[in-house]
Parts: sequence; C-alpha cells; structure tokens
Amino acid sequence: MFVQGFLAVGCRWLMSWLLIGWVIGWSWFAVPLPAVAEVDLYVRRYLDVQEPVPLKLDQQGQTRLFSATDLTAGKRFFEENCKNCHVGGSTLPDPTVPLSLSALQGAMPPRDTISMLVAFLRQPMTYDGSEETYFCRQVPESWLSQSEAENVAAFILRSAQKAPGWGNTTF
Repeated sequence: MFVQGFLAVGCRWLMSWLLIGWVIGWSWFAVPLPAVAEVDLYVRRYLDVQEPVPLKLDQQGQTRLFSATDLTAGKRFFEENCKNCHVGGSTLPDPTVPLSLSALQGAMPPRDTISMLVAFLRQPMTYDGSEETYFCRQVPESWLSQSEAENVAAFILRSAQKAPGWGNTTF
C-alpha cells in the first residue's frame, strides 16, 4: 500500500514537472523575436550595397546615406506598385522614357535626386514637365511616408547608377 501511494505521488509530481516544462518550452516560441530586416540579394549584388551609400539628395549637392535595408524596402515597394509599368527600369507606357540615369537627368525638371524623384512620386508630370501624367500613379504621404518615399527614390537612383541593363529602351 505504501509503495502504491509513493508511486502515485511520484507520478503526479513527475507529470506536473513535465507539464510545466512543456508549457515553458512552448511559450518560448510564442514570444516574438526581434525582427531582423532581411536585405535583398539583388541590392547587395547588383546595386553593390554592403555599407551605406551616399545618394544625391537635392540640386545643391547634399547627399544622404542609404543602407542596404533602406534600398531593400524601396525595392519591395517598387516591385509591389511600380514594376508593372517600369520592369527593369523601362517605361512600358512610353518606352522612349526609361528610368536610366541619363533620362532622369534629362527630364524637366531633372529627376536625378532623391527630392526630385519624391516630388515626382507625389505629383507625376510628363517628361517635359508641361502637364500631369496619368500613366503614373500619384503616391500621397497618407500612403507612403516621406522616408519610405525616399527609400523608393533611392532604389531607383541606385539602380540607374549600378544595375546592369536598368533603364533599357529595347525589350
């Protein structure tokens, strides 16, 4: 009788500790770990971004550093919202006006700085700047914050500078 009582208490004790261990073990997986921003391989390899890169912020020559994480965020937005018309930096509605560096510099006003590209995203204009264009979607700040819009612009500029084949006019 004594042995049976001892075994029953021991089993309950063991089962309790196993249950506690199981709950603690699984609760670890329920705790969210800090998000680690993934960097797109394209950004590392083709845009050659290992360390933050300076990109021209405005016409006065000021620059700002953009990290691989910033450019990855810009690339993601571009892929989700711009790539249908601007695949590989081309412009499908008007193939004569790609997103190459020379085309961005030749636009009126020039769109070869972060601030000018963000201005274009906010209010798209034709290449000669004479009127609004309806081929490109307007991106208000309620949809994309200033820093997010700058990341998109940085992705476009860095792609125009470094990405092989970016902004071709031939398909």
